[in-house]
Amino acid sequence: MEKTIRVLNAMKADGVIADYAIAGAIAATFWAEPLTTYDLDVFVVLSPAEMSKPVLTLDKVYSYLAKKGHKAKAEHVDIEGIPVQFLPVYDALVAEAAAEALNLKYGHETARVVGLEHLLAIMASVGRPKDKTRIAQMLGSARLDRKRLADILCRHGLLKKWRAAAGTKP
Repeated sequence: MEKTIRVLNAMKADGVIADYAIAGAIAATFWAEPLTTYDLDVFVVLSPAEMSKPVLTLDKVYSYLAKKGHKAKAEHVDIEGIPVQFLPVYDALVAEAAAEALNLKYGHETARVVGLEHLLAIMASVGRPKDKTRIAQMLGSARLDRKRLADILCRHGLLKKWRAAAGTKP
């Protein structure tokens, strides 16, 4: 995983992406007990020029990685043995989560990781059965700032989805 993070940081340094934020179950492991997962989900912030195109593509990301010897397999790119799924920032919540991602150490690398409160809000917005299970697992985290979570949920109109996913107030 450390080598994979090194590649993500190189993509940012080389201008392939403006920024990134690790999300999903891997991000959750920074905040709570480890969760089972198959891949590494990465939100990518593209340049304003890329974002203004009529059709949003990740061609620049995939081309860069292919030149470095990392092969695409279905919706993933194998980076140092880790299947990575790149997801462009797709709404205001995810854009905010990526912009406010925290720089956390992983081995000798620093990774951009979605904060716990944003991660929970994203899980509630998606609302898959596995997200509901993960929310329940993560609610006991000592690091959770419930006031911040409530603020994020309110600003993004997610209180109803939160109650459906978590069965409780934030």
